[in-house]
Amino acid sequence: MAKTVFITGGNVSSIGKGIICASLGLLLKSQGYKITIMKFDPYINVDAGTMNPIQHGEVYVTDDGAETDLDLGHYERFVDEDLSKLNNVTTGQIYSEVIRKERAGDYLGRCVQVIPHITDEIRARIRQVAQKTRADILICEVGGTVGDIEGLPYLEAIRQYKKEAGRGNALNIHVTLIPFLESGKELKTKLTQHSVAELRSIGIHPDLIVCRTSQPLTKEARGKIALYCDVESDHVIEGIDAASIYDIPTLLQQQNFGRICTELLGLESRRPDLTEWERMREKLHSRDKSVRVAVVGKYNALKDAYLSIIESINHAAIHHRALLDLVWVDAERLTRSSVERRLRKVDGVLIPYGFGDRGMEGKIEAIRYCRENKMPMLGLCVGLQVAVIEFARNVCGLAGANSTEFDPKTKHPVINLMESQQDIEAKGGTMRLGAWPCKLKKGSLAAEAYGTSRISERHRHRWEVNPKYHAALKKAGLSFSGASPDGRLVEIVELPNHPYFLATQFHPEFKGRPTRPHPLFNKFVERLLELREEEE
Repeated sequence: MAKTVFITGGNVSSIGKGIICASLGLLLKSQGYKITIMKFDPYINVDAGTMNPIQHGEVYVTDDGAETDLDLGHYERFVDEDLSKLNNVTTGQIYSEVIRKERAGDYLGRCVQVIPHITDEIRARIRQVAQKTRADILICEVGGTVGDIEGLPYLEAIRQYKKEAGRGNALNIHVTLIPFLESGKELKTKLTQHSVAELRSIGIHPDLIVCRTSQPLTKEARGKIALYCDVESDHVIEGIDAASIYDIPTLLQQQNFGRICTELLGLESRRPDLTEWERMREKLHSRDKSVRVAVVGKYNALKDAYLSIIESINHAAIHHRALLDLVWVDAERLTRSSVERRLRKVDGVLIPYGFGDRGMEGKIEAIRYCRENKMPMLGLCVGLQVAVIEFARNVCGLAGANSTEFDPKTKHPVINLMESQQDIEAKGGTMRLGAWPCKLKKGSLAAEAYGTSRISERHRHRWEVNPKYHAALKKAGLSFSGASPDGRLVEIVELPNHPYFLATQFHPEFKGRPTRPHPLFNKFVERLLELREEEE
């Protein structure tokens, strides 16, 4: 059985547990251990697929088609391991399985209760991931904060699991906020003390405490936390605000975070190999040029809605030692009269995903501007669909061309519901999801970027380029540079004789890594920098 690390959060949400989990995963992997990471989400939704991005952030998609919490994106980017549907567990999944077993008669004669049946199912999920992945160390993050009523079954399951695993086989890490009061110039530890006291009241004693703080921990503050929370002083870890999330593993490593964890788990503490990570950080902090990209989106109120996109384009900028300046453009307010004013001072335009008709006409105007003015453009998911709509209207002369998602009565449905989606009514988990193969056109920009003719990318959509319009679009000059192996589904479109005009039906951002930028983002940034040099 894998050694297990449980990470909980105290006093405030969005404290950065996901980054701490991902960073610890990197540090342990760099010691040569096989790592996997799980996320427990206490919400009753079965998955994140039906959630509003403005409220919850992006929906991250795994190779096997799971729609998950965005923290799985952090895990994959830091640890550079592909995760699966097993790595994201929700209360909805747990209760659904327990109810299924009850209906099947598995608990016949017994009253089904939170303890032991719900907690048993949670522990079974932990064991399942450990066994399937054959990991040396399994890291489990519990969403929310200690004290949340919906999180209590997970905390009880952790308590039971650690007792069952035995001494030295599981450890608890608690992440808390240490606020700094400007008026008294003082770090306050009382919130952490109360949070740990509540955790201990349900039988969980933290082995380490990671203190999220804007100021360095003083000796006095560290001593208070160690004394009142009953942990060793060197087990109080400073999680100070950093210039980049990619600095955090190094900051934790400087405090021997990885070594302390392996020692507490009874494992050999090996010298970590962070060569590749530090090479990336050296580029991160030695950027001598810049690139300006407009993001024409509809979920701009919460940047986490586009988290993987932001990170993926930043990976490419880091690779080229360029500072990334993102200009956020509200697609709902973008019109033909305002598009030039909003976009003429950027180097390139990125059109992200989105559902529903809100903001789509603005995205279409942005694409028209890029096509006509030779401005580099990268479209993602719906970005391909609106690129096809714009081309159909303004190049093919198909007035009113649209998607049946935006206008069910359009005369020219150049984007239509996929055949496999025609009779589906349920919303959750029913889209075309996960990794699908794609064949690239020889000599295309996509083939040049990837350096191969066959790829696999992750999808999350219901609509496709209508096969009835393929011939007309191609005849007018739109290149289908990527397609499903049978040629039916259009996966990538390009415009020849354009600096960079490429849109994908899939989500390349889900495969970007800080040490290995995604080929399409990398080529996009490379082209922007080349064009800027030519102008200078």
